[in-house]
Amino acid sequence: MNAMTADTRIDELIADLRRGPLERRRAATAELGMMGEAAVEPLIAAMKEGDNDLRWYAARALSQIGKPAIGPIFAALRAEKDRDFLRYATAALVTIGEAAVDPLIDIVRNADPDLQPFAAVALCRIGEPAVEPLLQLMKSPDPETQERAALLLWKMGEPGAGPLTEALEKSRGTGRSAKHK
Repeated sequence: MNAMTADTRIDELIADLRRGPLERRRAATAELGMMGEAAVEPLIAAMKEGDNDLRWYAARALSQIGKPAIGPIFAALRAEKDRDFLRYATAALVTIGEAAVDPLIDIVRNADPDLQPFAAVALCRIGEPAVEPLLQLMKSPDPETQERAALLLWKMGEPGAGPLTEALEKSRGTGRSAKHK
């Protein structure tokens, strides 16, 4: 498919996401997801301009594209202030999962006040793949960064609370290994 034809098809599919019947929206989501990187920027643009229904379908397509969508999603997160856009873009990152963990950790590390709540929710929902990077973040020389990482592990629930407890015990020298020496 040449570039002009691909661009036209992407526009048609995004139009289906906007106002098509349910089955056409689902089919358009799947096709856009298979188009890969070529569909990323048009999907992000549609999310910025659209209503929450369109954002939901676009976020699903972006999550199907996966890793190639991560950088553009983060660029849009930093530029956009619309909270609904931010929520749906974050949902796409959650669905992408492990590949999105490192950039989300950077947001926590840098204490970005606008994006931190969204990164926190995403990391907690991603769960297990975020545990080790958060444990590493707890080793930061900055006490506030350590605290943010510990709180996220705690908020994560079961996947994060156990490793958090073990890390805290080790750092205080009261862990099992210290008791049995």
